[in-house]
Amino acid sequence: MVKLGDKVKDSVSGFKGIAVSRHAYLNGCDRISIQPAVNKKGEILESQTFDEPQLKVMQKKVIKLGDRTVGGPSKFMDEGR
Repeated sequence: MVKLGDKVKDSVSGFKGIAVSRHAYLNGCDRISIQPAVNKKGEILESQTFDEPQLKVMQKKVIKLGDRTVGGPSKFMDEGR
């Protein structure tokens, strides 16, 4: 199982990067978005999303998960709701 922060490689395309988000679908297909490293020109490339079973973990916990108590829309919600 791929965990967020793992370095992974797609077995079909060879695309490599860090797992940055997980998408769980109603009918059971979990997909993982992969953020590649910057290219040789220093440009940030777009992330791509793949079916989890076709991903191979190359290195675990390359990036440590951040503090999940901050960020996201919940910090802007009225506490009375």
